[in-house]
Amino acid sequence: MIVSLPGISARSGRLLSLLLLLSLLSAVDGAGRPAAAQDVIHVCHGYGCWFRASLALDAADARRFAAILAAGRRSPAAERAAISDAVRYFERRAFDVIGIRDEPRSRFGASGEPGQMDCIDESANTRALLLYLAEHDLLRHHTVGSVASRGFLLDGRYFHSTAVIRDAGGTDWAVDSWYAPMGGAPDILPLSEWKVQGLSSQGARRRTG
Repeated sequence: MIVSLPGISARSGRLLSLLLLLSLLSAVDGAGRPAAAQDVIHVCHGYGCWFRASLALDAADARRFAAILAAGRRSPAAERAAISDAVRYFERRAFDVIGIRDEPRSRFGASGEPGQMDCIDESANTRALLLYLAEHDLLRHHTVGSVASRGFLLDGRYFHSTAVIRDAGGTDWAVDSWYAPMGGAPDILPLSEWKVQGLSSQGARRRTG
């Protein structure tokens, strides 16, 4: 619909409407491009997500993740191996914005120390990455689950948490990046096995099959 204004002909009105429409489309396109070209993940560190560093993942990162996950298309086990590689790349990118390399596991007395991560930080960060991969349609054989936990002191085990993925058969898998140093391979194993473990019984587990 063209609105007629006093002193403006119908032809001029149509031209004015067209210019206004083009202006609006240009504004929408300009506002939309950054969101499409760049995603931001808030990386937790300092224990308990005390600090958050904004990691901007651009088109180059998206292409890198796509290439990594392409190697996992043939089977669920292959995709879990690719997810491991994606976690390693993600943690190297996280170092770029934090500037401090996280040590493996949790060091007593490091609470509130920038760059160091406990299991809460690690599980939140890994899950954020998994959601990013899912939102970019890079996961073919798995969906992203909620963070899982085990141990509550009364059972003789320390509290521990992990990110979770679920395969098409309904099996949940722990993706636990806490044991390895920053940029190292996470433990990936059936959640049912992870649930019964203690803190000292993992760290060398790289089971993806």
